[in-house]
Order: sequence, then C-alpha cells, then structure tokens
Amino acid sequence: MQVTVKAHFNKQTKDSKKELIQFYVKGEDEKKQELNQLTREVVELEIEGVDQKLTCEFNKTTKDSKKTVLDFIVKGDTSADQSFNFYRKAGSDVTLIIVESQMSIDEFYNEEPHEGIEYNVDESGNVSVPDGQMSIDDVETEDKTVNNVDNSSNTNNDDLLDDDDKLFDEEQ
Repeated sequence: MQVTVKAHFNKQTKDSKKELIQFYVKGEDEKKQELNQLTREVVELEIEGVDQKLTCEFNKTTKDSKKTVLDFIVKGDTSADQSFNFYRKAGSDVTLIIVESQMSIDEFYNEEPHEGIEYNVDESGNVSVPDGQMSIDDVETEDKTVNNVDNSSNTNNDDLLDDDDKLFDEEQ
C-alpha cells in the first residue's frame, strides 16, 4: 500500500533513545483512509525530489480541527548520510510518499536479547525456573541486620524521652 500526501515537514528531533519526525497534513489529504491503515506499521518515507528513503515506524496520527499530525519514529541505525538531504526539507511544504514496508515491527526494532532469568509458566499460572540459575537466596547481603537498623542497645538512659518531656513550646 502507498499513499501520497501534501504535508508540512514540521520537525525532526533526536534524543539518545529515538528519533522522531513529524508532518502536518491539511485539506483533503487528511481524509485519506490509507493514513489510518498504515498507522502502527513499518513504512518507508520518501519526499518528492529527495533520493534518500527513511525506514520508520508510523507511530501515530493525531487530528484536531485545523490539521492532522503524523508522527514517525526513525530506526536508530539510520546513517547521517542517508538522512541529511531528507532533513534539509524540515520546515517546508513537501509531497510525502508513505509506502508500507515488508518489515514487521519486531524486525524493525530488532532488539538484542538480554540476560535474564529463564522460566516457564504452566496453564494455571505457576512459574517454574530451571535448576542451576542463581536465586535471590544465593546473593549475599552487605549487612545482616534486619532492615539495616542498628540494633545495639542504648546504655545511656539520659537520651531517652519520658512521657512528661515537653517537645514543643506551649502557647499561653
């Protein structure tokens, strides 16, 4: 599936976790059903007149009375060379071509497996852990006292409060 819309390339932001690009669509193009069908899919973005394409997740579509906002999350390993000419169009009106990708969301994010505890859950919801894995009981604690509270006895009774000790000045 492919959809072509006239849009304003509103912004491109990047932080340590993701890169977001945003377009505003106005007029008849905001009514295109294909926009709703492609939301939450992996797509390839093209801007007319730019050779590069960007593979990204069509994250969401937001509509208000004036415009429709299209948010895309760009794959983290996109090279600067690949996206430079694309981002030069930020702040201008463009013809945006959105093409459905053959890639799934899982393939797009391709998160590396991380260490964790292997486990199985049976039909009744009980969890079983294979033998040989470390348990919480195997971890030594730094301080063996309960809740890290000092349990030493106080031998100086002068430091203890009596019931008749006045802690606050009473108003007269």
